[in-house]
Amino acid sequence: MKWTRQRLNNLFFIVGVAAVVVMMLTFDVSFIELWQHLTRAGYWLIPIVGVWIVIYGMNACAWRCIIRSNKQPEEKVGFWRIYQLTIVGYALNYATPVGGLGGEPYRIMELSKHINKESATSSVILYAMMHFLAHFFLWFSSIFIYLALVAIGDLPYSMLVGILLGSIAVFCMVAFYVLGKGYQKGLVVKLIKWVGKVPGLKRWSARFLEKNDELLHNIDAQIISLHHRDKRAFYTSLTLEYFSRIVQSSEVFFMLLLFGVDCGGGFSGLALTFLHSILILSFTSLFANMIGFLPMQLGVQEGGFVLSIAALGLSAALGIFVSIICRVREIIWILIGLLLMRIEK
Repeated sequence: MKWTRQRLNNLFFIVGVAAVVVMMLTFDVSFIELWQHLTRAGYWLIPIVGVWIVIYGMNACAWRCIIRSNKQPEEKVGFWRIYQLTIVGYALNYATPVGGLGGEPYRIMELSKHINKESATSSVILYAMMHFLAHFFLWFSSIFIYLALVAIGDLPYSMLVGILLGSIAVFCMVAFYVLGKGYQKGLVVKLIKWVGKVPGLKRWSARFLEKNDELLHNIDAQIISLHHRDKRAFYTSLTLEYFSRIVQSSEVFFMLLLFGVDCGGGFSGLALTFLHSILILSFTSLFANMIGFLPMQLGVQEGGFVLSIAALGLSAALGIFVSIICRVREIIWILIGLLLMRIEK
């Protein structure tokens, strides 16, 4: 059977719907308890869900910088189309396993309608790399945020905390080195060769490299080109992606305020609470990404929220509440993404 764009689009849509159904049936709380949590959130659910309009807008702008740098002058793709593909891509990433890889093939397929396939593929790969790089910068900067809060006596410090922070620092430095090499020398060809070392995939890797040799090397050339030729687009995209993670911490911030956690109130109290929100998001996303092979990261994200919130001396009940509301927000945006998939340009 020939896999046309329409059939692939339908497949992505079915996977997304199935993931939503699975998620609804696998909540760790009963529907009565879920309703109680939603009732407690009340009107706060509007800014919690609504802040993602801004976050996805920043993601779309970051991706747009890369697309504009890679595409040919005669090729055109509008911002709102990129915004739509951004939302749908993340909806599929939430819904699919293996670290959330469902959105990238969809983005390549749809973006190829507007620009050539090589540029579309390299733009999607470059954006995925940028997204990962921004996460590592978030985790790395969170180390210094934690130490700054320790210095003012707001958070505890111990030998175990020092070991954990040191391990995160080493992990991030290794990632900076690997991604830096990818931007300097290309990544796609090496990645396919690396896949060939997996037992049973050696022949597939060799055939794929032989069949797509020119295409893969052209994609790598465009990856290298962004960092060397258009540094402004590179650093603008990275900055937007990093600060989109900072804006994302607002949803945790809203929920802390809802629970009455404001570190004494006033500007200084709210500032401390917001820094706590960044740390909660950072350490939860680190935990979730290290074990990201489950659809919607079922159970992983919840555990990450509970652990990171408890580590800051807050109640486990707050961690459960935050994780459930974030899961509801994900379902809402998955449904929005699936709806956008069915709307033609």
